[in-house]
Amino acid sequence: MAPPTSSRVSAVIVAAIFALVIALYWASHFGGPPKGGSTGPHDAAPSAAAGEHQDSIDLSDAQLSAVKVEPVGERDFPTEKEAVGSIDFDEEMSVQVFTPYAGRIISSFASVGDDVEKGQTLFTIDSPDLLSAESTLIAAAGVLQMTTRNLARLKELYTTRAVSQRDYDQGISEQQTAEGNLRAGHDAVRLFGKTNEEIDRIIAERKADPTLVVPCPIDGRITARNAAPGLYVQPGSAPAPFTVANVDTMWMLANVAENDSPAFQVGQAAQVRISAFPGRLFDGTITTVGSIVDPTTRRVLVRSEVKNPQHELRSGMFANFVISVGAPVRSPAVALNGVVRQGDGTQTIWVTADRRRFTKRTVEIGQQRDGYRQILQGVQPGELVATDGAIFLSNMLATASAR
Repeated sequence: MAPPTSSRVSAVIVAAIFALVIALYWASHFGGPPKGGSTGPHDAAPSAAAGEHQDSIDLSDAQLSAVKVEPVGERDFPTEKEAVGSIDFDEEMSVQVFTPYAGRIISSFASVGDDVEKGQTLFTIDSPDLLSAESTLIAAAGVLQMTTRNLARLKELYTTRAVSQRDYDQGISEQQTAEGNLRAGHDAVRLFGKTNEEIDRIIAERKADPTLVVPCPIDGRITARNAAPGLYVQPGSAPAPFTVANVDTMWMLANVAENDSPAFQVGQAAQVRISAFPGRLFDGTITTVGSIVDPTTRRVLVRSEVKNPQHELRSGMFANFVISVGAPVRSPAVALNGVVRQGDGTQTIWVTADRRRFTKRTVEIGQQRDGYRQILQGVQPGELVATDGAIFLSNMLATASAR
């Protein structure tokens, strides 16, 4: 056999180097040497395994100190519906205060925002009608006195047969008519709000007072004022000089989605949260569920009465209320910091079996209550999940994927 030539040796070396490069390339990209180009199930297994762990992270001892692991527990979550609305005055306890008779305002004694009591004077007017009624009363009282004296004289004369029976009966009739006129005048003046003592004083002093006092009809707060001295006012003529609303109870008006409206019923208790009073709850009761669906917004009006014992609530405040529509539901729960919202809107948690390898898992969340998030689907009670440090794991995975 002839010795190999130098050219043949060089070709063998080049072929060996090329084979080594191919082997290294295959090992680095596919995890092992090529197997003759087969595309059977054995060749697909490494890719599948890699896919199973593409959202997993192994932590070192130093990194584990930044992550807190807790088992998934179960908690009771109430079955509730929420709605957003605003506070308004109770229109059933809101009164427009008009003058009962025409006249010009003399004085007003309250301003917007003042708390007033029933019977408190709101304003006074110079009333020609009151003046006329008082004048009629004074005249009737004078006629009664005259007829009474005349009857007494006729009675004395009748006993001595100085006057006839007819004259005596006529005196009795005139005296009774005068008494009736006085009672009618008394009642007419009382309709203007005058007391019996004030009426007796008018008669005794023979002095008419045209000042008509308009009192507040209810306990409440002044919500509007249009009363100004010198303004001529008439009964029922808008705007009312004053508007008073009882603020012990307020309304909350909310427009709920059409699909949620069947869950709301009259009489249901509601817990109302007011934006101006964070952390506080006000007790309320649903009093009205609208019978009309707004054709534009597809929403239904729901009205609740809200107790306001301290008179803190004001018309126009933003509020939302929550009502219970069913028995509480027991569900898996994870601490709020253990649920991470991803950029695409999905909610994820990090699950571990050995407290070293953590795997991201997408879950469906529900309510938030007392620092925990309800998990509707995606995890079972007893599984270990990362709480503190969950966002750290998500950031690590994002950094690794970007490389």
